[in-house]
Amino acid sequence: MVFFYFALVMKIKYIPILVSLFTILISCESKTDNEEVNSLIEAKRAEVAPDKRVALWDLTFENDSLKGETDQPEALKALIEELNAKQLSFTEAVSILPEATLGDKIKALVTISVANIRSNPKHSAELATQALMGTPLNVLKEDDGWFLVQTPDGYLSWVDRAGIHLMTEEELERWFREPKVVFTSLIGYVWKTEDQSEMVSDLVAGDILTISEETKDQLKVNLPDGRQGWISASDAQDWESWIASRNTSPEALITTAKQMMGTPYLWGGTSIKGVDCSGFTKTIYYLNGQIIPRDASQQINEGELVDADKNWDKLQVGDLLFFGVKGTPEKKERVVHVGMWIGNGEFIHSRGLVRISSFDPENPNYDEYELGRYLRTKRIVNVPSEHVLSVSELLTTN
Repeated sequence: MVFFYFALVMKIKYIPILVSLFTILISCESKTDNEEVNSLIEAKRAEVAPDKRVALWDLTFENDSLKGETDQPEALKALIEELNAKQLSFTEAVSILPEATLGDKIKALVTISVANIRSNPKHSAELATQALMGTPLNVLKEDDGWFLVQTPDGYLSWVDRAGIHLMTEEELERWFREPKVVFTSLIGYVWKTEDQSEMVSDLVAGDILTISEETKDQLKVNLPDGRQGWISASDAQDWESWIASRNTSPEALITTAKQMMGTPYLWGGTSIKGVDCSGFTKTIYYLNGQIIPRDASQQINEGELVDADKNWDKLQVGDLLFFGVKGTPEKKERVVHVGMWIGNGEFIHSRGLVRISSFDPENPNYDEYELGRYLRTKRIVNVPSEHVLSVSELLTTN
């Protein structure tokens, strides 16, 4: 009897130890699973969303739950298939964008002259980019009157409800088919009546409107949200002829760039109202028929390498010059500035304001500062590039 009592006591004594060992084993197994799955998530991110500015892959795996959000449904499907193949038990709680609460309103048009698109859903957030009136957008989700949108160049940022008109895909297709004009003057206005006594909206070069009526010298136009008004016919050109007349000749690029001389620097700006360095080069190319990536660190990946040794004789008008901090074995290269070559040893860029600088020490515009941080020059004119689109595609693909 004493023997059995002793054995029972020993079993009870070691139960906490056994439970602890079991808990540790389960914890280690769970930790191993988490590490393995998160490694697969990161591998998939590198494949489908290496640049978070243009693709969303915000996934985590924790406590046997795969959660987060993404706009890459096929990649998510492939990831889940990998996890199932490894016989991992998990709960899938990933939100696929566009979010279901948007219903069928997953498209939009910019309905003000220049929409400010921000890094977060609030007016105090950093200005990430801008989009002009008539620019079609993909809409991904909504947060208290702000919408996460994707511009035609792929950029993901937030815009206030007042800056866009939500639409279904069918509504946007109908808008595509309507006759349109492009505003060609640098700045101007839509007037409520022909006598120009009351303003409906301001306009900037590149804004797109539809036409409802024409007179000898004025056009009655529709803004994307249904507002109507009048503009001078001499300030606009119909969409088809405007597209046909776009070209990236040296003369066209220089003319457009110099028209913006003195425009103030605006971080995130891509319009005549204000531009940052890459917003300036993007605007030059847009007004001459090409849509190029938004940021300097994206633009540098396009086209072909022209120079990395300060051999200015190799450069042509329209080439993009990039500046920053060269990479080392310890640190990655940082691209922080871009300008456009205009010939004769000069380039035009936005730093403080749109200005012309020179690499010639004898030139009054000599820019020793930019010369010191020069990285290399790329050419995108007449060079096929994956992320450079024709403006003609703007109203046919989005």
